[in-house]
Amino acid sequence: MRNTDDYRQQPVEQTLNELQVSLEQGLSSEEARARLERYGPNEIEEKEEPLWHRILRRFWGPIPWMIETAAFLSALVGKWEDFSIILVMLLVNAFLDFFQEHRALNALAALKERLAHEALVLRDGRFRHVPARELVPGDIVKLKIGDIVPADVQLASGDYLSIDQSALTGESLPVTRKPGDVAYGNTIVKQGEMLGVVVNTGNNTRFQSVVALVAEAGRQEVSHFQKMVIKIGNFLILLTLALVGLIVLVALGRGEDFFEIARFSLVLTVAAIPVALPAVLSVTMAVGAMNLARRQAIVSKLTAIEELAGVDVFCSDKTGTLTRNEMQVAEPKTLNGHDERELFLVAALASRPENRDPIEQPIFRYIDEHFPDLDWQAWRQLSFVPFDPNRKRTEAEVERDGERFVAVKGAPQVLLELARLPKNECVAIGHTIDLLASKGYRTLAVGRRKGDAPLELLGLIPLYDPPREDSAEVIEEMERYGVKVKMVTGDNIAIAREIGRILGLEGRAMRAAELRSGGSSELLMLTEVLAAAIFRKLRPDQVSEEEAERFARAVVEEVEKAFETRRLGKGLIEAHESEIIEMVEQVDIFAEVVPEDKYRIVDVLQKADHIVAMTGDGVNDAPALKKADCGFAVSNATDAARAAADIILTAPGLSVINHAMQQARITFERMKSYATYRIAETIRVILFMSLSIVVFNFYPITALMIILLALLNDIPILTIAYDNTKVDTRPVRWNITEQIAMSSALGIAGVTSSFLLFFILMKMGYSHELIQSFLFLKLIVAGHSTLYVTRTERWLWQRPWPAPILFAATFGTEVIGTIIAAEGFLIPGIGWEAALWIWAYCLAWMFFNDAVKKGTQALLRREGALV
Repeated sequence: MRNTDDYRQQPVEQTLNELQVSLEQGLSSEEARARLERYGPNEIEEKEEPLWHRILRRFWGPIPWMIETAAFLSALVGKWEDFSIILVMLLVNAFLDFFQEHRALNALAALKERLAHEALVLRDGRFRHVPARELVPGDIVKLKIGDIVPADVQLASGDYLSIDQSALTGESLPVTRKPGDVAYGNTIVKQGEMLGVVVNTGNNTRFQSVVALVAEAGRQEVSHFQKMVIKIGNFLILLTLALVGLIVLVALGRGEDFFEIARFSLVLTVAAIPVALPAVLSVTMAVGAMNLARRQAIVSKLTAIEELAGVDVFCSDKTGTLTRNEMQVAEPKTLNGHDERELFLVAALASRPENRDPIEQPIFRYIDEHFPDLDWQAWRQLSFVPFDPNRKRTEAEVERDGERFVAVKGAPQVLLELARLPKNECVAIGHTIDLLASKGYRTLAVGRRKGDAPLELLGLIPLYDPPREDSAEVIEEMERYGVKVKMVTGDNIAIAREIGRILGLEGRAMRAAELRSGGSSELLMLTEVLAAAIFRKLRPDQVSEEEAERFARAVVEEVEKAFETRRLGKGLIEAHESEIIEMVEQVDIFAEVVPEDKYRIVDVLQKADHIVAMTGDGVNDAPALKKADCGFAVSNATDAARAAADIILTAPGLSVINHAMQQARITFERMKSYATYRIAETIRVILFMSLSIVVFNFYPITALMIILLALLNDIPILTIAYDNTKVDTRPVRWNITEQIAMSSALGIAGVTSSFLLFFILMKMGYSHELIQSFLFLKLIVAGHSTLYVTRTERWLWQRPWPAPILFAATFGTEVIGTIIAAEGFLIPGIGWEAALWIWAYCLAWMFFNDAVKKGTQALLRREGALV
């Protein structure tokens, strides 16, 4: 295969001849199948990590190194039982990590398959949508705004394409491509519409690495939530290492055997640090993602689930999210003696049905219902300029039986300017547009231009996109859960207000233009308006509109020169920054927005310390979706919006987002309870061990018991990802003061209970070996009891009760620990009666710890550290 760049040096006709394809017919289905066999699917082959490497990677890193060193030292001193148990611990951790990654890779593969984008391809003389992976060299593809270029193509016909190829070249600005130029696969079309011929696919494309819609976990940005959990893990590691270092120094000072001290210290370190932390994080996030997948929401960035827990402002697009996105034609308005038949003929000629444009589809449906005999297909389109955000109209030059004109449809304000109507007609049409807009209609103006004459307006087509049946209820529920909803729409402010009124968003509405600038532009706008008004008042009968505008522009230029407004404007902008933040917080509806406005609205809210979620469906939403803490691409979103989003919805409406927010808060509660438990347990074990050894010269449990304790504690904790928990009625964030205070209180209570039991057993005359077995059983039963205390802010016997899987896992390991201690497997046996007494002792302390928890909460509330 030739290099893609070679094709830019040759005419399109030569390329078509080489690839044996016609621009009018495309490839036949049979030829496409043959070429697919020859060239393979249009996919870039990923280099998968070998299985052996994925397995060995589990044994490399700080935590595995500590476990492996402990195993090596156990073998060195002949402690083969300890060696065996440590080896089991190492293999269990490796298996759990490998299993979670394997599940993640499978989910990623399924997600890629589900999100495979389609291409509009000319086959057998007809355009059809086919999966991008089935493209072959020689296929004729249609590229339009919002598409991801599906393969390397040479552009064959059309006006131009504006292409964002930053993912490939790092260029920040889009590049313009015209017929004869090449466009690379996985770049994004920003503007224009063209036909292209595929020249290279799959591994032969210029883009030699996969532009994945889902970023793999290793390359993902770490969320605020994850950063906090990692900080907690680092805190536990440092605390453990400091206290273990103290134990080593004291033991060496007493002349104890170095190898025994080193082995014991390593085992203690492994048991105390959060070995299960990565696995618990992975499982909890994966469970959240699976729950959302059942609700038809695909999570492309797992950390987005966690960010959602703290979202307190939700910026929602209107069309297709709050509304049904099924435009219906209301009562058309014809102008200047034209009739509806003529109006809809020209509107159809300025459209292309194969584009499946949601604004154009109701026009064709209306024709099918009211003018089934309207022969619009007899006209031939000579050229077509698609809609783009700057021109705000479509144009098509059409011809039939020698009659030729340009059909135009688009924003009424734009077509009014092109029509150059008398002022009184402009005012009358403007009033009609405002009246339609006040009813929630989106109005298309339709016109016709012949030669160099001004545009002839034929009429207005009002379109109505009714709200979804559940939108008002969903918004009400969001606000009930402490999330402020803001509508952000490109529509007219009157339409936005009407839809907002229906949905209960009756706060302040504003045009986004008010956000775009401060200072000089506002001052100059005011100057221009005042100058034009004064000029008209002074000479009311002698001044045309154009003369007044010229006079006003001249005054503005004088103001710029005299007052150096650039410098003045900067001061105003700085002065108004806090006011802009306050204004954005107070506004419920932003109308007439452009992509830069959406980005700025999100940015301003984030500066005010809000966590912001954003929905979008078009390429123009991509910057804001990327900027938001959690971006949602709604159903039927463009490829560009999906690529920018964190969560991709496959079902219409907002109800899935509501569920996602609640799921995120459930995930937060599970992680919070695990973090509190883990800090408390580390304090309990390491502080108890350190004080026992340093102060009393007594090893409360052996190295083997520590290993068993770590295994029996960490494995069932994975089931916390499935626990029952409350859904907070307000956004939740980490409260590090609460976390440390609660964990410390429970940890100190645990140390107290352990020392109390130690003194009781000493008084009763038990040997050191049996005391170690008693303490081993106590630490296992009490450890899981702590989890029941931390998993809820309420009393532990109140709902929500533990999930059956969590209860079974924790209770099951407690029973295993009890059998080991009572029967004397691997350690001295204490008997069943003594074991039952330890259970009673731990249960009594569990309720005492619950009271400590409630007391700590009351103290924190009194100090203002807990809401």
